[in-house]
Amino acid sequence: MVYFVRTAGEEDVEKIRALLAETFHATYDPFYGAEKVTQLIAGWHSPAAIRSRIGKKDGEFLVADSGRDIGGIGYAAMYPKMEKTVMLHQLYVRPSVQGEGIGRDIFAELETCFPDTEIMRVEVALQNLRAISFYERLGFTEVDRMEEWGGPNSGLPAVVLEKPMPR
Repeated sequence: MVYFVRTAGEEDVEKIRALLAETFHATYDPFYGAEKVTQLIAGWHSPAAIRSRIGKKDGEFLVADSGRDIGGIGYAAMYPKMEKTVMLHQLYVRPSVQGEGIGRDIFAELETCFPDTEIMRVEVALQNLRAISFYERLGFTEVDRMEEWGGPNSGLPAVVLEKPMPR
């Protein structure tokens, strides 16, 4: 199936929420358990949270759309704590279509959305070796580690990766 990357809109919120729930459970249940993942989804991927990301002034929310379904999403925004740095907050591909280049295509489009930045940064759950490997293949390198991925008191350690942005 062919997917086209485009900007997300209000009409995509429920499809995005469903994709995030599916991918979060497939990715994180083995590490954190289904109950903890369900809590994360409720907090991080509510319709209101997705709408706020879609409408964020200094951000870009993309979907890979086949015309029938959404195969992946990507969301990045300027990082207020570091000048000329964009934070890749989300890049998720539906498990049934992983490995088909959708994540790479979404990422390639996100790279073009922030022409004045110098660095892209992403935080990845420490146990998510598949994602870490994916980002390393895209040119990211580890620059730090953190104990609280996703927010205070999460108890979820993560690795911080960065990549110089193309000029």
